[in-house]
Amino acid sequence: MISELDPKDFYKCRGLLNEQGHLEVKAVIEGVNPGRVFVDNSDSPATGLIWLGNNDGFFFIGDEQNNRFNDEINNIIDHVIIPEAKKLQLNCFIGIGNHQRWNKTFEKIFEHRQVETWNQKVYKLEKSNYKSNAEPSIKPDYTILKINEALYINNDNSLENIEFLHSKILGFWSSPESFFNKGIGYCVVYDNSIVSVCYSGFVAGNVHCMDIETLETHQGNRLALKIAHYVVKECLEKGIVAYWDCMESNKPSKAVSENIGFTNVFNYVVHKFPF
Repeated sequence: MISELDPKDFYKCRGLLNEQGHLEVKAVIEGVNPGRVFVDNSDSPATGLIWLGNNDGFFFIGDEQNNRFNDEINNIIDHVIIPEAKKLQLNCFIGIGNHQRWNKTFEKIFEHRQVETWNQKVYKLEKSNYKSNAEPSIKPDYTILKINEALYINNDNSLENIEFLHSKILGFWSSPESFFNKGIGYCVVYDNSIVSVCYSGFVAGNVHCMDIETLETHQGNRLALKIAHYVVKECLEKGIVAYWDCMESNKPSKAVSENIGFTNVFNYVVHKFPF
């Protein structure tokens, strides 16, 4: 019977992880980023489902041919996950296999659902590939600041939309302190407002998955590329491996990563259905 693991028992799933797979999975199992884990056997799991704490997807780990798990997972999705997801105002299930063999299993277990799929690309940056000369200039009206505790707390109310930064950090991290202990990041400020951010979303070991966003009204000014360079330079100085994950169809995000020197290391398929 599928049951939810207590976070103190997440370590029992380490042997189920694809070492060449997704950083997000490792970050949750290692207890760095928040998440929930459902398994076929709480004492000795063979297969599991990880619900990312940022509500950005559900990762399937372990044995994809485990009938005990596969026969019950739709019941868990319908009667446990969907009711709780709706309370969080989510309207779809995004399923990802921690290895490619899950794709065939998804075709079987989700054959009764309206499944949409798309491709994702994962990149990593090797120090020798970093294109420092590709760092762009930006307009002098923009100021780049390191995301630190003083900026986050904003005691002097100098940043008018600090809630934008708070929502981004707390979307991935259980607390600001967790981020400052493990993550790094920079933001771009324009007229006392944060208009672009790039920071560690997920962390496992010395690998940091970058999350990046520029407000729509300031897109097209090369802000994302500029602060991505700032984050990457700090990563390289500290021996951190920068990791980038984006939709294959997201040309701007792909362009930023490739302009900096990131190399595509693996691809995967996302399966999505509404509820």
